[in-house]
Amino acid sequence: QVQLVESGGGLVQAGGSLRLSCAASGLIFSINTMGWYRQAPGQQRELVTSITSGGKANYADSVKGRFIISGDNAKNTVYMQMNSLKPEDTAVYYCNAKGILGGMLYDRWGQGTQVTVSS
Repeated sequence: QVQLVESGGGLVQAGGSLRLSCAASGLIFSINTMGWYRQAPGQQRELVTSITSGGKANYADSVKGRFIISGDNAKNTVYMQMNSLKPEDTAVYYCNAKGILGGMLYDRWGQGTQVTVSS
């Protein structure tokens, strides 16, 4: 199994920055992709950004040029630097890991961390 623990959420003014961290533990060798999703009240959960084990990053159009995903293999941690935050970025942010274990695909989720951007 893979466990994910997020940190770094909080309240910030529009235009500010936050960095979210997601520490993975367990069978981390099985992870293919890690990413961040978010869910605003009354909205569906959406992909914000992801990064493959090979380092290829993908971003939602709404965050391109503002958010940056990166990883520290030594710490088994993925980061998301969020800059130029907007009120519409307010949501619960979830870390996600996708991989294969025992021939089966899996999705693992963190507990979520609240990000609130005030105008």
